[in-house]
This record gives sequence, C-alpha cells and structure tokens, in this order.
Amino acid sequence: MSARPTAPAPPAKADEGRTRFVRKLWLAREFGIVVALALLVLVTAVDNPAFLSPQSLRDLALGAAILVVLAVGQTVVIISRNIDLSVGAVLGLVAFATGKLLSSAPGTPIVVAVGVGIGLGAVCGVVNGVLVAAARVPALVITLGTLYAFRGIDHSWAQGRQINASDMPRSFLGLGTWTVLGVPVLAVIAVVVMLVVGFYLRSYRSGRELYAIGSEPAAARLSGIPVGRRVFTSFVLCGALAGLAGVLYAARFGTVDATVGTGIELQVVAAAVVGGVAIFGGSGSVYGAALGALLLTTIGSSLAVLRINPFWQQAVVGGLILAAIGLDRLLAVRTANRLRGRSSHGA
Repeated sequence: MSARPTAPAPPAKADEGRTRFVRKLWLAREFGIVVALALLVLVTAVDNPAFLSPQSLRDLALGAAILVVLAVGQTVVIISRNIDLSVGAVLGLVAFATGKLLSSAPGTPIVVAVGVGIGLGAVCGVVNGVLVAAARVPALVITLGTLYAFRGIDHSWAQGRQINASDMPRSFLGLGTWTVLGVPVLAVIAVVVMLVVGFYLRSYRSGRELYAIGSEPAAARLSGIPVGRRVFTSFVLCGALAGLAGVLYAARFGTVDATVGTGIELQVVAAAVVGGVAIFGGSGSVYGAALGALLLTTIGSSLAVLRINPFWQQAVVGGLILAAIGLDRLLAVRTANRLRGRSSHGA
C-alpha cells in the first residue's frame, strides 16, 4: 500500500519573512519621521483644511527644498564622524556672488551661474577638507572658524550693499517660481540631489567607506581605507551642495545681502539629526535627513496655521533633537547587546 501524501507544511518561512520585514519597518528611523509628519499634517488639516490645498503644499515643498539640499550635504559629513558648521556662511557667500554675477552680466546663462555657484561652494569645501583631513584638527573647531572667515569675506565684499530682484534677469528668478506638473522646480532639484547622493552612498565603495570611517576611524585606517581622502571628499561635496543651495536661495528670494544664511547651519544639523543621522557618525541616510528637513519646515508652517507662539517651534525642534539622540543611543546599546549575546551563544 502506498503511503498517503503528507499535508504541505505551513509557510513558516513566508511568515517569518513578513515578520522580519515588519520589524525592520518599525525600527527604521525614516518610518518614525513619516508617522510624525503625517500626524502633524493631519492635526493641522483638521484645524484648517486649507493647509492641504495645492498651493499650500507647493509652498511647503518650496520652503523645504533649500534645507533638504543642505541637509543632504551635511549628512555625508556627519556620517564620516565630522560636522560642517560653515554651510550657512557658504550659502550666503554664494548667494551674494550669484547675485553680483547676474547683476553685472545679465546675459549670463543660468547653467553658468549654477556652475559658478557650485564651484565656489566646492572651493570652500576644499578649504574645510584640507584643514580637517590633512591637519587632523576637529571639524567642529575648523568649520566654526571658517564660518566666521567666509562670513567676513561676504561682509567685506558686500560692504552693506543689497542686490534686489530688479537687478537680476527674470529668467534666473523664474527658477524659484517655475513648476513641473505642479511641483516647484526647486523641490525637483532637491529630490534629484537626494537620490543621486543616496545612490552614491549605497552603491559606490567610496560612499560605503564613509560609514566605516564614521563607525570606527582607527579600524577603517588599519583596513586600508584612505580616511583622509574620503573625509576630504565629503567636505568638498558638502561645500558644493551648499553652493547649489546658495544659487537656489538667490533665485527664490531675489534679494540677497551679507546676512543671508545666518543661523541656518543649526537648522541643517537639526534636520540631519532628527532624520536619524547619528551625530557620532556611522549610520543614517540622506532620505532620513530630507524627511527631517521636511518635518522641521512643516512644524514651522503648522504652528503658524495653528496660531501657536513661534517660541514653541524652537522648543519642539529641541525636543526632537534630544529624542533622536536618545533613540540613537538606545538602538546602539540594543545592537551591542544583541551582538554580545550572539558571540557568547556561539562560544
């Protein structure tokens, strides 16, 4: 008599895979930011449905675009266990340089103006990268010094003058108002920057090595990773993106002077940290930093719509930073304990 066929085993592997996916999704820092952002938008829309109007959403995307570009560049530096406090000064210097170029030579093509801005920002990044990578001086000290240096150059160049929208060609100013299928061009540029840099960090060896450097610089150096060169590259990239942000700022607002970008470096660092980029390096993503920038921008808009004192915006941002750092520390401890448990179990 032939044996009866046994019933198929339950799809335990499929269930386990789904459970693992849900656990990873729950632990992903980007997921938490999306939830917080959705709740904030929901509460604001309930109080004022006009908050979800197409024009309001376009204004929100437009307001976050420049901060996203800066946060993406800052993320590359923080991942390598460094920080760049000079991004606001670079933005201001490039914004004024762009306005000066276009007011002096109105026929300059937009592509040339953008290229000059990115190039000037990259030069500032080279200064930071050389001082940090070659001299091995803490980036916090170096970039704090270059912040004042670049800002001083900007003030000396401007000499109290202001460049207005009437001094720049309309074709350039249109860059700050044009839309593609209803989406502001500035927001499209920010998304493209985020995707390109995210692809670089994920798919290129030099990008992945930044995470290794941020996790343990000494071990990375012993394993043959050119730490100095990679850190230098991260500062140049951050400077170039700050230069791009300066050009976009000039196109959006049309009025620039030596005070442009003052204090924005703190918002940039806050966006990256809130977005899950570990301030001690080694983990995080540009996608989280971009979401962090969008969240901070939405908080500012929501509090205005809800008629809440602007003071609370700073308090909320401070609380988010403390929560992000606490979560980062908690995840680090849990990961260390899990690895320690596996090693002891294997022994």
